[in-house]
Amino acid sequence: MERRVLLAIFLAFLTLYLWQALVMPRPKPVEVDAPAAVSAPTGAESPIPAAREPEPPKPLETISNPLLSETAEREVRLENQDVVATFTNRGGRLKSWRFKKHRDSNGQPFELVVDDATAGTTLPFSLRVDDAAATRTLNEAFYAVRGGTSEGAESPSSVSFEYRDTQGLRAIKEFRLDSSSFIVSLKSQVHQGDKALAPAIEWGPGLGNEPSASGRTTMVPEGIVSIADKVQRIPASAIAEQPARQGDFQFAGVEDHYFIAIALFPGASTITFHPVTGSIPSGADKGRPLMNFVLQPGTLSEPVRFYVGPKDFDRLAAVDRSLVRAINFGMFAVLVVPLLRALTWVNGFVGNYGWSIILLTILINAVMFPLRHKSVVSMRKMQEIQPEAKAIQDRYKNVKATDPAKQKMNQELMALYRDRGVNPASGCVPMLLTLPVLLAFYSLLSTAIELRGAPFIGWIHDLSRYDPYYVTPVLMGITQVWQQRITPQTGVDPAQQKMMMFMPVMFMAFFLWAPAGVAIYWFISNLWGIGQQYLTSYLIGPPKIHPARPPAERRVKKVGSGRTDAAEK
Repeated sequence: MERRVLLAIFLAFLTLYLWQALVMPRPKPVEVDAPAAVSAPTGAESPIPAAREPEPPKPLETISNPLLSETAEREVRLENQDVVATFTNRGGRLKSWRFKKHRDSNGQPFELVVDDATAGTTLPFSLRVDDAAATRTLNEAFYAVRGGTSEGAESPSSVSFEYRDTQGLRAIKEFRLDSSSFIVSLKSQVHQGDKALAPAIEWGPGLGNEPSASGRTTMVPEGIVSIADKVQRIPASAIAEQPARQGDFQFAGVEDHYFIAIALFPGASTITFHPVTGSIPSGADKGRPLMNFVLQPGTLSEPVRFYVGPKDFDRLAAVDRSLVRAINFGMFAVLVVPLLRALTWVNGFVGNYGWSIILLTILINAVMFPLRHKSVVSMRKMQEIQPEAKAIQDRYKNVKATDPAKQKMNQELMALYRDRGVNPASGCVPMLLTLPVLLAFYSLLSTAIELRGAPFIGWIHDLSRYDPYYVTPVLMGITQVWQQRITPQTGVDPAQQKMMMFMPVMFMAFFLWAPAGVAIYWFISNLWGIGQQYLTSYLIGPPKIHPARPPAERRVKKVGSGRTDAAEK
């Protein structure tokens, strides 16, 4: 029966691996009619710029005759303990959103606003109205600035941009950055003469500048919306058929593996997604997919709040409990959340997520020790009666499965199990009970942003990336083979024997490019299993094999003797 358990584990991990590799592929760029297109850069740029270099200022007369504006582009900055947000007065838009505690692959503050585009790119918090000329003016004019600060000065929490021209166009954009979160709010007012317009808000391409799948288990950006606590993720391949969604959203925006840019409780709104194609400054991953979204909020009187930050469980829960659903923990989320809590709690004492994974793995396996012990004992009993079971099966090997005589074989086997005190399912069920915990821990280590950029020891500088020298996957494969060899064998089918010995090799192949934290967890689990197997074998002693009895020694008791069709010992 334990072969079925190992096969179930193998198929479960195969399904999980294929789901990550195939169900979330890189979407092909979809041609859409959008006013702002992204084009690839013509030359290499600095990988971590402070913000985009200002474009040569356009004469305001090419847009309209301004009444309230500025004559040149300049930047203003808002800052809190988590982010540095840089805005440009050209359109009153976001130009840079840098995290203080999250780093990119070069060790620099992670930049969430894609900075690889040439002129014409739609920056975050651009406004769109029905009139194309007014839309261009709203996003290209030099707004007058109130609040904000230049680089190096103490940064306030809010900034206001205002523009008026002789054509009767008036616009005010007010941004406020929360003091201790990743939330920024935008209140926009646009009038054309005496008519109030209802501007839509656009988030430009993103998220971030890192390669989409270079050494880290990641997914490409996709849309995400939540209505009535039900989250829908929208890949680029599905946007061509239905680019717009409507509803009373709890949140809506775009996400990638570790970060999101979403509008919070925008009311009865419409959101439209636009896949685009971009490239990172280093040119190492040109053509990677990006995604815009345009939000038409349901209310114009209240500011629209945006969460632009990491998929950190505690930070999202602090804003609103429903936001944690933006983290895709999979079908075992009910187990993943307490495991995540436990991992962060252990790390609070240890201070290194690699050692925290090892310690938590030991604790989990210690809790599951009784279940595994019972499973090994049951498999040992099954191993002891295998010669007798094989003899019964051999007597009926030429009987067809549809022959009623085949039922006698099952009756004899059940009588044998009863006589020897063996439950054929007792070795399988305890292992199956541990399977959800194993898969939940795998999902946790593959998804949690806490492991992003977290070093371990020596050559492992990022537990969310694969082991660059493949040491941990190879050790995991070796210990898997070792554990398989010492596991009590309850069958003699040579084909099954070969298949079971091939599974560790397949597991090792799966883990070559899995996050190092996952490989470490599985390696430590294997070591624990090997040690527990030796301890259990020592406690219960060597197997007492029951040889098969010759047919002459077997008889069937008469009816009424208390046993029916049972083989005598």
